[in-house]
Amino acid sequence: MIRVMLADDQTLVRAGFRSILEGEDDIEIVAEAGDGEQAVARAGELRPDVVLMDIRMPVLDGLEATRRISADRRLADVRVVILTTFDLDDYVYGAIKAGASGFLVKDTEPPELIHGVRVVARGDALLAPAVTRRLIAEFASRITAPPPAVELNVLTDREREVLELVAAGLSNEEIAGRLVLSPATAKTHVSRILAKLGARDRAQLVVLAYETGVIRPGWLG
Repeated sequence: MIRVMLADDQTLVRAGFRSILEGEDDIEIVAEAGDGEQAVARAGELRPDVVLMDIRMPVLDGLEATRRISADRRLADVRVVILTTFDLDDYVYGAIKAGASGFLVKDTEPPELIHGVRVVARGDALLAPAVTRRLIAEFASRITAPPPAVELNVLTDREREVLELVAAGLSNEEIAGRLVLSPATAKTHVSRILAKLGARDRAQLVVLAYETGVIRPGWLG
């Protein structure tokens, strides 16, 4: 059972998401929060698998709430999905950097919402390839002097190749096809990269890859 918490200051929005998700046999709504401070407190108490987190909330905004949840070692298994009105803005990049596992646009269709919750619950990043490319094009140009990629020296040549493809938004199956590997082997490579770099999930690998200069605008074509 996937345990979900809804954090949004609009009661109707929470009710809408609840009505969609509660109809699924494998999803349970365990809590709601009307502001970021409540979200952090209830996440600490209940440790849900997934938090659907709005950005613009009173008392404490969703980005800071996400940072606090991600920084709490007791909540290492809690995955945050940011809810945004826009599919590309500073909030999206800030959310992923803060530790979110991805984001959903608020007008997403019900099947996409359900799929997104399941994707994040199993440890994958909810970040579509097209969005990844747009994020990189938009934000990588702002990084004028990326820090030396010293920490990437722990990766093998093959793992570095896999990291580049993860940062391009490719799934394990797509990486396997590109590098002529089995999907299981591609998944193993990704798991090792996450462990070596201390990243929570694939979304943070995307951020790390272009902040350290592994990929740059235009690399994705």
